[in-house]
Amino acid sequence: MEKSRISSFPRSFTALFTLIVMQVSISRGQLAPSETRILFQVQKLLEYPQVLQGWNNWTNFCYLPPSPSLKVVCSNSHVTELTVVGNRSTSPAYPSSPQQNTLSDSFSIDAFFTTLTKLSSLKVLSLVSLGLWGPLPPKISRFWSLQALNVSSNFIHGQIPREILSLKNLTSLVLAHNLLNGTVPDLRSLVLLQELNLGGNLLGPAFPSLGNDLVTIILKNNSLRSVIPSGIKNFNQLQQLDISSNKLIGPIPSALFSLPSLQYLGLAQNQLSGALPANISCSAKLQYVDISHNILIGKLPSCIATNTSTRTVISSWNCLSGGKNSSYQHPYSFCNKEALAVKPPIKSKEQKSSTIKLGIVLGIAGAVLGTAGVLGLLVLVIIRRSKTAADDDQVYSMFDGSVASKRSAASKRSVASKRPVQSAVDSRRVPQTMRSAAMGLPPYRVFTLEEMEDATNSFDPLNFIGEGSQGQLYKGWLIDSSAVLVKCVKLKQKNLPQSMIQQIEVLSKLRHLHLVSILGHSIVTYGDHSSSAGTVFVVLEHISKGSLRDYLADERKREMLRWPQRMAIIIGVARGIQFLHTGVAPGIFGNNVKIENVLLDDSLTAKLSDYKIPLPSKVGSESPITGQDAFSTNSENAEKEDVYQLGVILLQVITGKPVASSRAVDELRIQLEKGLAEAPSKLQALVDPSTRGSFAYESLKTAAEITINCLEKDSRTRPSIEDVLWNLQYSIQIQEGWSSTSGNLGGPHSSSY
Repeated sequence: MEKSRISSFPRSFTALFTLIVMQVSISRGQLAPSETRILFQVQKLLEYPQVLQGWNNWTNFCYLPPSPSLKVVCSNSHVTELTVVGNRSTSPAYPSSPQQNTLSDSFSIDAFFTTLTKLSSLKVLSLVSLGLWGPLPPKISRFWSLQALNVSSNFIHGQIPREILSLKNLTSLVLAHNLLNGTVPDLRSLVLLQELNLGGNLLGPAFPSLGNDLVTIILKNNSLRSVIPSGIKNFNQLQQLDISSNKLIGPIPSALFSLPSLQYLGLAQNQLSGALPANISCSAKLQYVDISHNILIGKLPSCIATNTSTRTVISSWNCLSGGKNSSYQHPYSFCNKEALAVKPPIKSKEQKSSTIKLGIVLGIAGAVLGTAGVLGLLVLVIIRRSKTAADDDQVYSMFDGSVASKRSAASKRSVASKRPVQSAVDSRRVPQTMRSAAMGLPPYRVFTLEEMEDATNSFDPLNFIGEGSQGQLYKGWLIDSSAVLVKCVKLKQKNLPQSMIQQIEVLSKLRHLHLVSILGHSIVTYGDHSSSAGTVFVVLEHISKGSLRDYLADERKREMLRWPQRMAIIIGVARGIQFLHTGVAPGIFGNNVKIENVLLDDSLTAKLSDYKIPLPSKVGSESPITGQDAFSTNSENAEKEDVYQLGVILLQVITGKPVASSRAVDELRIQLEKGLAEAPSKLQALVDPSTRGSFAYESLKTAAEITINCLEKDSRTRPSIEDVLWNLQYSIQIQEGWSSTSGNLGGPHSSSY
């Protein structure tokens, strides 16, 4: 009996201990009801992604089996970690059907993060490839306890909010593969931050300010355009640095290679220049170095000159000499010769002192003269502007209050045809306008054939872009490392020397803010006389951010083009066409105006490409009807054809719909006409949903009216380019007035539907 009592004691103790452990586990793992409701709200706001479809009223969130795509960790009845990985990825390439990769138009990123911030104990938040879109909201600062944030591979645009600096416990920040732009906030106050991954965005141009305790820095595939800061030498904990595929300039700081913890160094595809010092020492931990596709010169230091069993070095496509990979380098002339001077000459103290004194004297004298000059110039400008305003009051009355009354009384047809305007731009006005528009470009110059061969690597097939309207296009790099396009225009055999001189002179004038401007040319003739058939290599500036069609087709990029941005772009296109028609003599018409030929630069400035270059080329230079040189006929039909094509672009900008045929153009035009004739809501319903809430109805109406006029079947009834530009400027002026009154024009004028 006693023996039985003793033997039963361990079993009773074991059962009691198990019960206590279970009670403790339940108390730790049981989620508070309020946070359970929050997780269900997250499931709903994310539009029930596949990874969350198993959640229901019987789900115990704290005991979900962890997986690579879903992880919920609880502590003291609160969620401390939430990881959700979807299948709406934007990496490594843009999706072919972006509409299927973003959440719907009803998704609100502000409401989503408002819900998430109620998880007050959250320490790790990872939301990857879920189709999130919109700007990162400032209320992200409410994540008091957050230590790791990962919202990569989504469609988040705009700037990184400064409120992110409130997350003082943050050790990992991953915002890669989004559409973030602008300057990165100063992150030095995040003293615990160890991992920073902002790759695959549009951030720049300044290199971000970072704390020197970071272990991982990934800034690749952005728009950084500065030097690598010298302070990088203090990053002793840094193990991985990837700043490839930007536009970084200047020398590579030699201290980079000797950082004590560095293992991975990616500097490829920038514009880094100069020669690396021969006495560079490399850290023993350095395993991978990629400095390819820059404009480096000289010889590599011995520690990165060759690959070893413990270190991989990629240095191709620079201008480096020596080594086994010399056959995979550009010719020396490709790289900027000025980059030979790694350091500027150091002045002595006496030189510095005398220079400072002289600078002060010259500065005072210059200030006095400059002040007098500015006052005189100001008086002259006021006098000339008052005279100009009096002369042109009728033409430019859109800048005073009289326009509204004139416009309200005008019929749809009178938008373009019944306003008193000059038939062409005043000849005294155009050159001054166009000269100012061409500012910022390097001086026009004549290139040698050798320079063309160096720029294109002897017209390497790898640099071949395609066939333009007048010849083949190659990408190239000039000696100053700037990227250019080289168009190869083959000349017709019948060409008089005097005619050729005049045509080349026109080339040098094709420089404008809204054109892919011509930077210079090179002529190669075949025969003993300069009038023989040959080739003209036309050097154009290179715009790399894509076309207007690309932006409208990509759901992420489309969100960047609200109504004001779209109107600014279309006005830019109209100004480019106006310059071609009236800014050079003779005017250039029939300019291949297509939406894919409207390129956008970093600031979304429109630049018209593949326009007609006034050379007697073998390709596309003769009319199929008359056989005459197309450049010799500045006919009204050719002028109005450009206006029609501008109308086609306007149609796509307003509706967001691509048009691939004349039938599609007619169908959309008819829909616009019906929308104008019926209630405002009918016209608003035709507009690209991406522009909702961003336009004034009257601005939209004006743009729709001029679009319809541009698309008239009878070319004689189409407006001139000046008429189109006038109405577009009027439309944007209405828009600016609407914006300044917080979008409240009353009645049908608002677009907040």
